[in-house]
Amino acid sequence: MLFNTFVHIPGIGETTERKLWQAGITSWDDFQEPYPEFLSGQKIRFINDHLARSRAQAGQLTAREFLRQLPAAQRWRIFPHYRDSVAYLDIETTGLGFTEHAITTISLYDGEKVFTYVQGENLADFAEDIGQYQLLVTYNGKAFDVPMIEKHFGFRLGQAHIDLRPLLQKLGFVGGLKGCERQMGLDRGELAGVDGYFAVVLWREFCRTKERRVLETLLAYNVEDTVNLESLLVQAYNLKLQGTPFAESHRLPMPTVPEKPFVPDMEVITRLRGY
Repeated sequence: MLFNTFVHIPGIGETTERKLWQAGITSWDDFQEPYPEFLSGQKIRFINDHLARSRAQAGQLTAREFLRQLPAAQRWRIFPHYRDSVAYLDIETTGLGFTEHAITTISLYDGEKVFTYVQGENLADFAEDIGQYQLLVTYNGKAFDVPMIEKHFGFRLGQAHIDLRPLLQKLGFVGGLKGCERQMGLDRGELAGVDGYFAVVLWREFCRTKERRVLETLLAYNVEDTVNLESLLVQAYNLKLQGTPFAESHRLPMPTVPEKPFVPDMEVITRLRGY
């Protein structure tokens, strides 16, 4: 979709972009003579100059640099082009607030493998691992996960970032991550009904008992949050394509769900539900 995009050019909005598509100019390479009559000679020269830079930079720009050129509402377009360098990310914390709580676990999924990080065990490893990715995908991560990570580790996450919360809201999906999953046909199985507060309860119980099955139940929940982000983004991407000429040609297949490294312990969940 990136190479069919013209809204990254200053002064080109969605209306003009759509007129270009309707005129048969559906990619950067299609912008050539005879040019559409609705464009002035000055505008044609400006677009050609900008597209020449875009072509030259296409293999060199990071996802973040491309993201900066796109209007916020259109940043979903970069996803397939950086999918081999994406980190789906979710954290759990000691409480539901921001300032007074700390990170307990982090789950990272790169589309192939799941990585988990635990306070008091290997949480520090996240700082090095996250640097290899160009694109972050979260749900509500701009308001919570990313600031919490930056506060904990003391560095800024400079990658491009697609936050699914506003993207899904604009598509009509609300009710938090779990609500969006249900509306988009994702089933959490044994973890249905487990939420962020229950994750706090699980961490407290693990700290009290040191039972690995409690920690693994928490990690199973954390991983579920993370892995599901890919399916949500693919569905959102395909829905956004419906308003373009590329609804079929650019459609992405649903991803294969990876093997989960942790299994929730139902006895633990049942026992703690009353807390």
